[in-house]
Amino acid sequence: MPSMAFLRHIALGALLGLSGAGATEARAQSVGVVESDVLVINPERLFAETELGQSMSAELQAERDELIAMNRKLESQLEAEEKTLTELRAETSPEEFRDLADAFDAKVQDIRRESERRARDLERKRSQAPVTFLRVVEPVLADIMRDADAAVILDSRSVLLSAGVVDITGLAVARIDQEIGDELPERPQPSDEGTANGSSDPATPPRQDDAQQ
Repeated sequence: MPSMAFLRHIALGALLGLSGAGATEARAQSVGVVESDVLVINPERLFAETELGQSMSAELQAERDELIAMNRKLESQLEAEEKTLTELRAETSPEEFRDLADAFDAKVQDIRRESERRARDLERKRSQAPVTFLRVVEPVLADIMRDADAAVILDSRSVLLSAGVVDITGLAVARIDQEIGDELPERPQPSDEGTANGSSDPATPPRQDDAQQ
């Protein structure tokens, strides 16, 4: 299976050299793919237009909206607690109020750190989404490349000049929607064979009889 690096490789010299070569003359194929040595694709369009990419984007947006709503709720709660603390100032000794104020400040800092952590995790997930997407759809792109008898698929955004190449973005969108749909494939579950042979997950406590040996 080809590496995903082919989507980032720039082959300007090869493209210019192929401009007059008969090997790149597109010919209609019965499989619905135009034959060409060089294919190009736009990964951004692929992510934006496929059902899978749209589903992943919608999930990320939902998580972002949920995080914003949670932060606003926490902010309101902290404002209310701060108001209550201010009102208690006249009713408590300076030492007691200092302890309450310190506890409140510590709570605010904990909430802020947790909120920042969640935001970083979401941003990391957002930046990783296109990479995950391309890994999932790579088999579909590889099939198209074989059907077209192509030698390489290039990222169309990295190609300065082109001649005799075929953009397969639209075809890839249709193939991905048909073969993958709008859900990420489930990761394979760990085999039970290891447990049967006594080599279970390290996080799993040993059986009582093993622990006694």
